[in-house]
Amino acid sequence: MFKAMLIKEFQLVSRDKHALAALFIMPCVFILIMSLALKDVFNEQKAMMSLLVLDQANNSHSVQLLSDLEKNSVINTERLQQVEANVDRLGKQFLLTIPEGYGEQSDVILQAQVAADVTQNMLLLFNAQIMQIVVQKKLIDVNTQLSDVALKIGMPTPEVIEFSQHKIINSHYSLLADNQKPTSTQQSVPSWIVFGLFFVIIPMSTIFINERKQNTLMRLSAMNITIPVLFAGKIIPYLFINQLQVWLMIAVGVFVVPYFGADALTIGDSLLALIALSFSLSLAAIGLSILIATSVDSIEQGTTIGGILNILLGAIGGIMVPKFVMPAFMQDLANISPMSWGLEGYLELFLRQGGFAEIINEMVALTSFGVITLIIAAIIFKIKMRKIA
Repeated sequence: MFKAMLIKEFQLVSRDKHALAALFIMPCVFILIMSLALKDVFNEQKAMMSLLVLDQANNSHSVQLLSDLEKNSVINTERLQQVEANVDRLGKQFLLTIPEGYGEQSDVILQAQVAADVTQNMLLLFNAQIMQIVVQKKLIDVNTQLSDVALKIGMPTPEVIEFSQHKIINSHYSLLADNQKPTSTQQSVPSWIVFGLFFVIIPMSTIFINERKQNTLMRLSAMNITIPVLFAGKIIPYLFINQLQVWLMIAVGVFVVPYFGADALTIGDSLLALIALSFSLSLAAIGLSILIATSVDSIEQGTTIGGILNILLGAIGGIMVPKFVMPAFMQDLANISPMSWGLEGYLELFLRQGGFAEIINEMVALTSFGVITLIIAAIIFKIKMRKIA
């Protein structure tokens, strides 16, 4: 009987083409799109800002400044030949004007026009890059003057003063090798694995409610099939389906995404930890799905509530908007979402190369959430079955 229940569940899911698309195709497409869309965010060789420069001074100081700007890897610099009133109209972020007398008169300073959609962080970064270039030039001038003085009085030439980041600080990513950097794929794949697994809410609710309306569940109960066995007939097939989702999305990150020019996904060394986390997350998603399915009275309610709840949990949990860009209170709020627990677990494995010890808290939280929601669902289901009987 239990084997027949499992076969029946697989057959029902396989016949629902829309559910299969939501479970398998949609997350894979999202992984591909987001990995490609965000790849330049993690590319240190890609310019972060667009700049137009209008040189009104046309002297040696302005020529040197232009040359230094064009060598800067953070800023994509283009020269402007005529005055433009509005940088927004030009589709650039900054317009830097070098006024007449720059470098020759102390009261002449650079003038920057900033596009209206530039964030405060980007403006601070732009100002810092300009300051670095200008200060470096002044240090070179000072060093030249000191060298000339040293030669005249017969002293050794002083050491060159260089205002360069690489001469001051060596930065590397925590828990990664010195030459290893995070990629957009390592950020996007975990997010959409989590979101994709929770999409079982919709097909499971549809099947469960249909079986209840058709008295299939009533007949199974009359055959002395207990609620744990009945729920197990739902849980096991969807656990298997979820694992197919996980490995399909990982395969997209490893093999398909690089084909389109983004970085390949690296899954770390702890394969068993990855499998265990995937099962814990799947149990949490299935538990919530069965809870919704037992609580609502129609397919419309199930799909609406399930879809809205899925989006809310994703938005709160850092799936759609990364937690590191959220304000502090939103980051604290994210901790109530089971999607956030799953996301942190996958990031620990994919991004930080962690293992079992690093994800044990997330696994316990997800498993506990799944068990608790299943217990509540069993209570609600038992009460509704008694009313029907």
